[in-house]
Amino acid sequence: MDKKKRIVITGMGIISCFGSDLDKFYQSLLEGKSGITPIEHFPVGEYPTRFAGIVRDFEIGDYMDKKQARRVDPFICYTIVAGKRALEHAGLTGEAFDKLDKTRCGVLVGSGMGGMNVLYDGTQTIIEKGHKRLTPFFIPYIITNMGGALLAIDIGFMGPNYSISTACATANFGIYSAAGHIRNGEVDLMLCGGSESAINQIGLSGFVALKALSTRNDAPEKASRPFDKNRDGFVMGEGSAVLVLESLEHALERGAPILAEYLGGAISCDAHHMTTPRADGKGVRLSIENALKDAGLEKEQVNYINAHATSTIAGDISEAVAIKSAFKEHAPNIKINATKSMTGHCLGAAAGIEAIATILEIQHGKLHPTINLDDPIEEVADLDIIREAQDFKIDVALSNSFGFGGHNSSLLFAPYHP
Repeated sequence: MDKKKRIVITGMGIISCFGSDLDKFYQSLLEGKSGITPIEHFPVGEYPTRFAGIVRDFEIGDYMDKKQARRVDPFICYTIVAGKRALEHAGLTGEAFDKLDKTRCGVLVGSGMGGMNVLYDGTQTIIEKGHKRLTPFFIPYIITNMGGALLAIDIGFMGPNYSISTACATANFGIYSAAGHIRNGEVDLMLCGGSESAINQIGLSGFVALKALSTRNDAPEKASRPFDKNRDGFVMGEGSAVLVLESLEHALERGAPILAEYLGGAISCDAHHMTTPRADGKGVRLSIENALKDAGLEKEQVNYINAHATSTIAGDISEAVAIKSAFKEHAPNIKINATKSMTGHCLGAAAGIEAIATILEIQHGKLHPTINLDDPIEEVADLDIIREAQDFKIDVALSNSFGFGGHNSSLLFAPYHP
């Protein structure tokens, strides 16, 4: 693997509770808006949690065949639309797209949960009408690899194509692995990220059973409160985020718009518990330290962290402990914020959405706030968690994402300097 091969981000596509326009998404974050609203698309009166970060007014436009869009699970629709919007953002349309060597372009978009809506509808069909009435599309539309597969079929990318499913760290694992294919010289360009649409009866019921969700139904917009003493669980979100990663040579050769540079990353495992992170943060520290090694950086070069920060009781403490353990005396010098305070936790898409937020902050030189942080936990008392949008020049940004199963991931991004 050639660690000196430089990798850049040239395009981004997003589907979120703030819509699918990158500028609107970023502006909503800067303004400290909450995208958390009551659930209205299925009955939730009996549930202890009745709100989420829902994708609303989603339009497929001309990105998909209308008939196919009605059949597939929403997570697949989100993948395809976000992926094609990312290509547009990267200037890969018309002649520029036609010139690509499609055998050296791949797709790596994962999902934590897969086709939960198709799964729910199909199960109901079997119970109420019998197995003979089940659609032949049932299996293809629930498996996690089908979003990226159908995207590749549409655009003709013949390079590496698979999905990674590591719960809430899925998209970071996808970006990290996509970068590896470019470093290995296997491809010139990868579409990568994550997609999720699990806000239905199964998804909500499952997380309710885990007692993982906030129950602040009287004020949903205040429910996601990372690092706050009064947090009571995370808030479900959904959406998709797809990034275009390219080798620097390929990007320069085609005159691509370079948004930021990917410096390196790492993944690790807590090897501890299915859902509870290690209290000592050792697995997260390992991920952060190995990401710095991969990028050839010293810890003092990092001056911003987009935290995983889900608003769970154990998770927020563990991450704070890990950050201080990894960065030691430098930790108080680092600006930290939590995108999930506004979007909720978008599960398999979360890391991709936060990577996009990080890259937008690098581009514009302004950090978004962490909202609902009224009474910080003791573990972050000596950390600089920002609560108001502020101008800031990012030197090196770290984006953390962790998932059930103890899956840890850390990515490093920076402004592009020729």
